[in-house]
Amino acid sequence: MAAVTSPATDPSDADTVIRMAGVGVRRGGSDLLAALDWNVELDERWVVLGPNGAGKTTLLRLAAAEMHPTTGTVDLLGERLGRVDVFELRPRIGLASASLAGRVPPDEAAHDVVRSAGYGVLGTWRERYEPEDDHRATLLMDMMGVAGFARRPYGTLSTGERQRVLLARALMTDPELLLLDEPAAGLDLGAREDLVELLSELAADPDGPATVMVTHHVEEIPPNCSHAMLMREGRVVAQGLLDDVMTSENLSATFGQPLELTSRRRRFTAFRR
Repeated sequence: MAAVTSPATDPSDADTVIRMAGVGVRRGGSDLLAALDWNVELDERWVVLGPNGAGKTTLLRLAAAEMHPTTGTVDLLGERLGRVDVFELRPRIGLASASLAGRVPPDEAAHDVVRSAGYGVLGTWRERYEPEDDHRATLLMDMMGVAGFARRPYGTLSTGERQRVLLARALMTDPELLLLDEPAAGLDLGAREDLVELLSELAADPDGPATVMVTHHVEEIPPNCSHAMLMREGRVVAQGLLDDVMTSENLSATFGQPLELTSRRRRFTAFRR
């Protein structure tokens, strides 16, 4: 099936926050990603959807400057991986992921989890924080609805509360790019709907960062997402504007079974035909 693709973008364009060209990642004799081309612009809000093993997490790790491609080029925020100090690049990228959540010390106060993002560390040690750092952390936690848990140990929070704390942390450095790896994983229905509403509000903010969210489930796609990429076995099935990409045909090709996709008020539901 021919992929739906976005128009080509000049790599020198200052509004291009992610540019991947001919990207492949090979590990242990297997292709985790192959022949991938992808551009993300400053005003775009992307969702990346696909089954387990599709390459979504690998894609996000490239976008987070946590790994390098085996082939092809990756440009992030105007800097090319392999030619830039990633430790200077990463503070410009906000990341919330399950792997990050698992590394947070359970006895760390939720407020400290958020503000320590400025140093790129997990677990406070000898960092020096300014009043402005505390103020921003408090504002973000309030925006995420978890200001009341500021002094609570992270390990005592519910899954939904932890996700909101990590979202606040991801925004702490006022990033130019926000990456979310399955932010609704493990949430019950009510917590998931609260999170989807929050993510939709973030996506609608014209001053917000370019956003890429990875998920397995169409029900988790925030209504204000603008673009989508569907992946299967390390390759792109379709990518482009959300309304062009999110079709029953593309979703069936992505998950390898006949699926019917419906939408109501820009919320998606899928079921087997």
